[in-house]
Amino acid sequence: MAERPYIVGNWKMNGTRTMLSEARAIDRAAQRYMKVEVALAPPATLIHAVHKEAEQIGIGAQDCHPGEFGAHTGDVSAAMVADAGAKFVILGHSERRGGHGESNALIKQKIESALAAGLRIILCCGEDLATRDAGSAEDFVVEQLTASLPDIADAAERLTVAYEPIWAIGTGRTAGAGDIAAMHEAIRALLVKTYGKQQGGEVRILYGGSVNSDNAREILAIGEVGGALVGGASLTAENFLGIVVGASEAMES
Repeated sequence: MAERPYIVGNWKMNGTRTMLSEARAIDRAAQRYMKVEVALAPPATLIHAVHKEAEQIGIGAQDCHPGEFGAHTGDVSAAMVADAGAKFVILGHSERRGGHGESNALIKQKIESALAAGLRIILCCGEDLATRDAGSAEDFVVEQLTASLPDIADAAERLTVAYEPIWAIGTGRTAGAGDIAAMHEAIRALLVKTYGKQQGGEVRILYGGSVNSDNAREILAIGEVGGALVGGASLTAENFLGIVVGASEAMES
């Protein structure tokens, strides 16, 4: 890996102030694993509180609205999450694409808004089981990313891509090492084509999909895998830190 592996916990719609103790424990432990970049994306209600607790880890948001302000009841703008302490935002997650009908065009608008607000981006992509079984997973993901990537010259400097096969999110299933490697190579080729060899080659590509302490080291040792986007296993310090340890060991091997 050219850079420190990037391990990001996505708490999704989980967490109240009682979980600040878990965030504190993750932050304190991360100080012992400086070879790994660790971050958390709590629900919007906890961004400020977790940001105040964090000394080492990065804090991000799980979504943002594409507009700066206005009559959008219940929505939160990129500037608002940045003001709360977020340094990055996860966009294009399959649960937003599927559950909220978010299109590639909308996700691209959100990315551009977040970049304008000074945020870093984690852009998610991934295929469902039917697409995988049809043998068109790589083509689907490349098309999905092509339609979502921002048309901004310096976007690559603040961009991370997270590949999450939908059929492996929260199911306990993971893609095979060969499949992960092939997909990450296809994504890398697109990034180089879009942003050039130097910038496109430096964008980290994360894997997400039932990553846990048992499989983290093996997954993170695969070529072009620059970290992990972790869901349920990030909700407790014990489980999440097992992945951080795996990432640290992968760096040393």
